[in-house]
Amino acid sequence: MVEGNPHHLGNNGEITVYPTLESEISKILQLANQHGLKINVVSGGTKRGFGGEMESADILLSLANYKGIVEHTVGDMTLTVRAGTPFKELQDYLAKYKQRISLDPFWPEYATIGGIIAANDSGPKRLGYGSARDAVIGLRTVYPDGKVIRSGGKVVKNVAGYDMNKLFIGSMGTLGVISELTLKLRPLPKYESLILISFQETIMEEVKSFAVTLLDSMMEPVCLELLNPTLSKMLTGKENYTLAISLEDVESSVHYQEKYIQKVQPANSNFSLLKKQEAEDFWNRFYNIGPNGVNLVNQQQTEATLKIGVVNLDILTVLKESQLAADAFKLEIQGHGGLGHGLCQLHLKGTSEDVTAAIQHLREFVSTIGGYVVVKHLPFHLRQKVKAWGEKPAYFLLLEGIKRTIDPNQILNVNRYVGGI
Repeated sequence: MVEGNPHHLGNNGEITVYPTLESEISKILQLANQHGLKINVVSGGTKRGFGGEMESADILLSLANYKGIVEHTVGDMTLTVRAGTPFKELQDYLAKYKQRISLDPFWPEYATIGGIIAANDSGPKRLGYGSARDAVIGLRTVYPDGKVIRSGGKVVKNVAGYDMNKLFIGSMGTLGVISELTLKLRPLPKYESLILISFQETIMEEVKSFAVTLLDSMMEPVCLELLNPTLSKMLTGKENYTLAISLEDVESSVHYQEKYIQKVQPANSNFSLLKKQEAEDFWNRFYNIGPNGVNLVNQQQTEATLKIGVVNLDILTVLKESQLAADAFKLEIQGHGGLGHGLCQLHLKGTSEDVTAAIQHLREFVSTIGGYVVVKHLPFHLRQKVKAWGEKPAYFLLLEGIKRTIDPNQILNVNRYVGGI
């Protein structure tokens, strides 16, 4: 137990405790529940600026020391692991067995598997990999009263009863502390490459037409991610809209898809091919863009990250509008979005006033096309002004009822989720 050091992103605690056993997590929650003490939960800290309207709770429960592999069944391709284990450590371990977890979160060196699942986090390869919900087979969760429950199982084919896992995945730790996870694995691809198609002119109809051609074809890219000019310049040196197409399969299949894509690419575009190691290097840089709660940030500028969900090809409209917003509000905006899954991320950098004004503008714009905006990173003092999750959804009463039933004393990650739950 140590005294808490205030963090500018909030979600702090008066004291920080570092349990190493599930029984210790249970006792801490039981004690807090009996005495009405508020608890914030943290692991790697990358999502410290994601939600939360309370600057400091009574206790900061850190799972940083609660890590390690519990069981790895190589033949069944399943892995059971403690929640505080960093994602990269898991992938490095699994690589020895030519296996992996099919997720691609940001800041994998720091992000822990528990935090990734609690936030339902995913990256551009969601198109081929699926979401965090698709990777989880079973969970062990400590309820706010200290009780430990198990949901799901330890085998892939587990269909008995209601899938309780989905209740906790993406709930931002407001219903319980995920202590242990069982995940299904995939084999490492035999070969991979990355195609970068850079468009010389901003002709969105050509980008859209090309994306539709690929999505309607027999090709199976694991990502179809459009980078805005600012992000493209940072990662490729070319200040153009750039489409990143990731291919993973046996080598002959990857080469076949490369040739097909090169054949159908638009006339006014440039084709670049990054082979295995070059592709890995690109993604290593990509997953370390944007602010997080671990690295020190430039205090002279405000940084924010937005997650935007729209109908797949409306990503084009969102990225175009974000470029206009960057000019109007004098911001730097690095943006990218998946043309196959409709999720977009924008990293904003500028003055506090301009960042908050741009968030409001983009939220209003996205609502007109039926989408949503979630603020994934923002300093604490601004989160008090800008609702991280936007307005309460129509189903808010259902969420509120679940929270009230499981955490009646409101002790766990208070105000961290939708509608201030």
